[in-house]
Amino acid sequence: MKNKRVTWMSIFIGILLLSGCLYLLLQDRNQTQVESVKAVASVKRDQTESTEDRAAEVAKAQEEVQTAQVEVSDKPITENIKDKVREVVEVALDFFKKDQKIVAIGDSLTEGIGDETENGGYVGILNHTFEDNNLNITVENYGKKGNRTDQLLKRLEKEDVASAIKDADIVLITIGANDIMNVLKSNFMNVTMEPFQEERVKYIERLEAIFTKVNELNPDTQIYLIGFYNPFERHFGEIKELGMIIDSWNEAGKSLAEKYDHVRYIPTKDLFSNTTLDLLAEDEFHPNTTGYKLMAQRVLEYLKEPNKETEINSVDVPS
Repeated sequence: MKNKRVTWMSIFIGILLLSGCLYLLLQDRNQTQVESVKAVASVKRDQTESTEDRAAEVAKAQEEVQTAQVEVSDKPITENIKDKVREVVEVALDFFKKDQKIVAIGDSLTEGIGDETENGGYVGILNHTFEDNNLNITVENYGKKGNRTDQLLKRLEKEDVASAIKDADIVLITIGANDIMNVLKSNFMNVTMEPFQEERVKYIERLEAIFTKVNELNPDTQIYLIGFYNPFERHFGEIKELGMIIDSWNEAGKSLAEKYDHVRYIPTKDLFSNTTLDLLAEDEFHPNTTGYKLMAQRVLEYLKEPNKETEINSVDVPS
């Protein structure tokens, strides 16, 4: 397994190579122009030649300058930079492609419930994307429908989950929606902020324990916490408290993630808000395939940010 240090090294090497290529191209251009100017100057210095000879020499020198400028500014600059950038990409990609492993843990959103294609939701879409682009990235899915933070914390003790995390470069987490639903079921006829605020404190404590446990299993892995969307917006949009609860829990998770160098928060609420697209499954709670595709695209955006010099930067989720 390659840790984050190797990934940043690939970026650094890529930048150095690209900078060196641009420097050499500019040097070649400057040298060509210097030689052309010398040709003109040598004509001017020859005061013993006739006016006609000098005019002919100047015209020839000017033609050489124009030709040199065209050669430098057109074909070599365009083609050479493309070639050099391609070399940088290949070098960086060699680092990125070695033994990369993504482990997804969490609830039904990780399992892919609601995906009518039954291909594993956003996790399955990511896996297919990597395969289609010939990226050497393996993906393992340990999502389980109904899991709350307390249940996920216990599952991290299981040998199969713990073993997978020990070998993971990246851990993706969706968790907490069932914590919210647990409170909502008990207070649906009288939704107020207070019981959700009380449970949010416990949610953050358990989420912090999850981050700590994953870090104990693998100090080198990068964790991505995927935020909540509001599945009630379409049919219960008039209950403003529901949106406020989602926002409050999202902000709590985001704030906790920002306390760790190895944890990043990925928002998803905006993907499902104020849209005419049908993004929910028949249960009106989980995403459908289209919704999961949007989630996969968002996750991919965050996964590729630390690796902007690699080919993953041009990868698109299949339509």
